[in-house]
Amino acid sequence: MTADDRSARALARLLAGAGTLHFLAPKPFDALVPRRLPGTPRAWTYASGAAELAVAAAVALPRTRRAGALAAAGLFAAVFPANVKMARDWRHRPAPLKALAYGRLPAQLPLIGWALHTARAATPPSAK
Repeated sequence: MTADDRSARALARLLAGAGTLHFLAPKPFDALVPRRLPGTPRAWTYASGAAELAVAAAVALPRTRRAGALAAAGLFAAVFPANVKMARDWRHRPAPLKALAYGRLPAQLPLIGWALHTARAATPPSAK
């Protein structure tokens, strides 16, 4: 197994773990859903969890890895507003929690980069 395969599998595990948490412990995720979105926060929590699980499956399989990794990059970008909301909502919490909330904002960039690297690595050599 190559380093790129191991990296892709790690990305898939990260996504699968996050997606699973949306169903096992949805309440913290509900609080991150921007109020302006239609529907209930729980519906968005479950939808985003299902999306993470689907993307994880796509990244895990070599045949769908490129498309799954591109979808992962899009998903990581799409959840950025939720991270902004968390940082805003937690601005008066104790310093460690505030640091966690603010730390999530720049953390999206390496996740997007990881997903894009995975997509590039999954492209057949003749297409590079």
